[in-house]
Amino acid sequence: MDCSKRLKDPSLLPLSRETELISAVAMSSDPTTPLPTEQPLQSPRSPISPSFPFHREGSRLWERSHHLLGDLPSPLPTKRTRTFSATARASAGPIYKGTCKQFSRSQGHGFITPENGSEDIFVHISDIEGEYVPVEGDEVSYKMCPIPPKNQKFQAVEVVITHLAPHTKHETWTGQVIGS
Repeated sequence: MDCSKRLKDPSLLPLSRETELISAVAMSSDPTTPLPTEQPLQSPRSPISPSFPFHREGSRLWERSHHLLGDLPSPLPTKRTRTFSATARASAGPIYKGTCKQFSRSQGHGFITPENGSEDIFVHISDIEGEYVPVEGDEVSYKMCPIPPKNQKFQAVEVVITHLAPHTKHETWTGQVIGS
């Protein structure tokens, strides 16, 4: 049979998997026969998996659902990938003070403006200690760790909020909103 005849007559086209399933149920003499599906049906409103912004990288849930984010490795060293020697050097280093300039929970990073007025410092979500998500104006203390491969720039590690910004709402990592 030639192609043009097949295209004009829809009954001659191959059926999709969905059409096959619907046809199978329609032809069934028993209306209580379950639909032969490969996966259980779910409501469109039911969550398939937790969303990224509500889980920190260091949590077990992040490790299980990380494949959902496309398995893109971070170019920056996190707590889990930093070498022992880099971690030891950062921990032994001095404590600096600064102010949170900006932090995006959904993107997983932000910047700190150092108290001494030097260039803003990058901070990764996995390097924040404590129960609150930082917001603009929070005073923080931190240590610094060089960013490979050239080790010319630094990122903040062991970041602790020392004073919450006044008159702002703060969110905990679990999603609870607190006014200050």
